[in-house]
Amino acid sequence: MNQNTIKKNKFKLLLKDNIVFFAFVFLVFLYICSILADFISPYSAYSSNKELSYAPPSNIYILDKTNKLTFPYTYNYKRMFNESKFKVDYIEDTSKAYKLKLFVKGDEYKFLGIKTSLHLFGTTNGGKFFLLGTDINGRDFFSRLMIGSRISLFIGFITILISVPLGLLYGGISGYLGGKVDIVMMRLAEAIMSIPSFYLLIILAGILPANLTSTQRFIMITAILAFVSWASLSRIIRGMVLSIKTREYVLASEVIGQSKLNIIIKHILPQTLTFTIIAVSLSIPSYILSESALSFIGLGIQQPDASWGNLLKDAQSYIVITSRPWLLASGVLIFVTVLAYNILSDKIRDVFDTNQR
Repeated sequence: MNQNTIKKNKFKLLLKDNIVFFAFVFLVFLYICSILADFISPYSAYSSNKELSYAPPSNIYILDKTNKLTFPYTYNYKRMFNESKFKVDYIEDTSKAYKLKLFVKGDEYKFLGIKTSLHLFGTTNGGKFFLLGTDINGRDFFSRLMIGSRISLFIGFITILISVPLGLLYGGISGYLGGKVDIVMMRLAEAIMSIPSFYLLIILAGILPANLTSTQRFIMITAILAFVSWASLSRIIRGMVLSIKTREYVLASEVIGQSKLNIIIKHILPQTLTFTIIAVSLSIPSYILSESALSFIGLGIQQPDASWGNLLKDAQSYIVITSRPWLLASGVLIFVTVLAYNILSDKIRDVFDTNQR
């Protein structure tokens, strides 16, 4: 049986479990939505209306006044001050209905470098449709949730592109060379591992200049996450390399005069691929949680830019949760996404980890 057949069989075995298959489909759907967030979102993440602060989700109607089935429509909200309850209420202005349409023009955005204003759904002629209500600044929460997902979902992959190659190469060199080089390199890795990672994140994120843009802050947070995560991987890879370097094909490569770096990259590190796949799948949820936690406490992505962490910050009081539950949507997405990754990671470990089986 060739390697391609083995990989196909493992992939089929991976998705044979219905729960794992659902988790995989959910994650794929979520990433597609994230890539197409500007198109799916009816508004820009920055489009605001202070008169609609904390407006509730818009109601969708499919029956007209005579109870006949009609095209879905909604009403705009009117802001009213309730003197008896001493709070702001929103009531529907039923004097004019606004049809919900597919492929409508709205706020302009760029997709693949091309400017466009086409959105998947929305209303026209002055209608306002809020699928998940609005935030304190009157910005559409669903749009911010979709656009903010890009940072929360892709930070894990970007961090992995930095930390995994670094951890593999560092651990491979340390394990293969051995001796004093191995001792010095591993003591350095252990020193980094001994630092509490979350507190280090808080310290490093806290000393970032306040005038950084969210893009620059995102890059810095990614670099920080990569810095604190490569050491543990390198230590495990080093242990695997110690056993792999005594195998016959490695010794044969040394005899024919291949360079040490070439042996490490071409002959030793590929043998750690199974473990690397498992480690990567298990680490992505922790990166999502780290970014969300930093943004939640105000050290990550800053307003007005959106990420799931700083969107959840608006829902940290009991009064907000009970009166505006739609603000918890980002927290629900964080929970479900991390859960889906953990389900998929556990199955990947079961399928690929032959030693465990």
